[in-house]
Amino acid sequence: MDLLGPSLSEPQAPAHFKKELRTLPFQRGCCPNLDCVVPAVDDPSKAAQSLTWQASLRQRYTDLRSFLERLGLAEADFSPGRPKASDEFPLLVPESFVARMTPGDPHDPLLRQVLPTELEGAAPPGYSPDPLNEQALIARSPLIRKYEGRALLLATPRCALHCRFCFRRYRGFSEVLGDLSREEEILRAIRHDGTIRELILSGGDPLILEDEILERFLTQVAKIPSVRRIRIHTRIPVVLPNRITPRLIGLFQSLGRPVIVVIHVNHPQEIGSAVASSITALVHGGIPVLSQTVLLRSINDRCEVLGELFEMLVDLKVLPYYLHQLDPVRGAAHFEVPVKKGQALVAGIRTKLPGYAIPRYVREVPRLSAKEILA
Repeated sequence: MDLLGPSLSEPQAPAHFKKELRTLPFQRGCCPNLDCVVPAVDDPSKAAQSLTWQASLRQRYTDLRSFLERLGLAEADFSPGRPKASDEFPLLVPESFVARMTPGDPHDPLLRQVLPTELEGAAPPGYSPDPLNEQALIARSPLIRKYEGRALLLATPRCALHCRFCFRRYRGFSEVLGDLSREEEILRAIRHDGTIRELILSGGDPLILEDEILERFLTQVAKIPSVRRIRIHTRIPVVLPNRITPRLIGLFQSLGRPVIVVIHVNHPQEIGSAVASSITALVHGGIPVLSQTVLLRSINDRCEVLGELFEMLVDLKVLPYYLHQLDPVRGAAHFEVPVKKGQALVAGIRTKLPGYAIPRYVREVPRLSAKEILA
């Protein structure tokens, strides 16, 4: 099988995305809990591009003190909501994402998405470890069938980044893809069902899996007559843009079924030149790319921020798909934006952008047959 595919020669992001990411030079040994530290260079973006995605994944922060030191911050810089390590959902953030944060800014919108704080200890009514009532379904099978014609496969519990508002932060499932017996069990279930027209890979993040695992499983999925489309929900093109390789795109092209990639992106600052290039490579390879965004207090709950994000995505030929109301998972209440404010934001954006650039504002409600449309 030719996994390189046609027309993958150096796709270029739009010129206005060709800017270097903000970063601090770092030196060997300065961050003991960064798994692999490379020497400081004049052009950090070139250094990142020279790494394999697996090496980029290993350049990650798991220690709170080292992470704050990397950004020139101390606990006293935060009030309210001082940083506080969490054992049940630990800090995990790769250097490729940290490089887009503003050093010395405790209010940086990327930092706020990944920094564990004392605010996570709040337990207001209505917030729970399982806000979508998934655990009972997962206990039966990692192949979840909530909506007609579609099935969601929790392919892996692993992610490249721990978002503090993640509704699956209390993951109650184990690795599926990579385990041959479990893969075959899932394939049998899809074949036997006969009504699944679209298989959605989620997790965790399915693109954290090696190409060989994805190829083995997706090649078999594409042979099932009922399956007409494969959808992949992922944050990795934004977090680890060098994961989008010619081989991965070639795999998607080879399946004989449409592969749709839905990226999770919450703020314009996340889209630097490397991210724009990874998205452009997918689009250039004929892969439809949609986006989904979570509405987050003090991060993206302003018209100008969301409007800029959605326009940047459209410029990259990405269709803004969903703006999600926060799922009420325990530990994330401080991110909640009232629905009325969310509706007002969408109304305001509609006066600034064309209709195709406006995602649907939705909320997922357990046991409903479709997402609730809020605006």
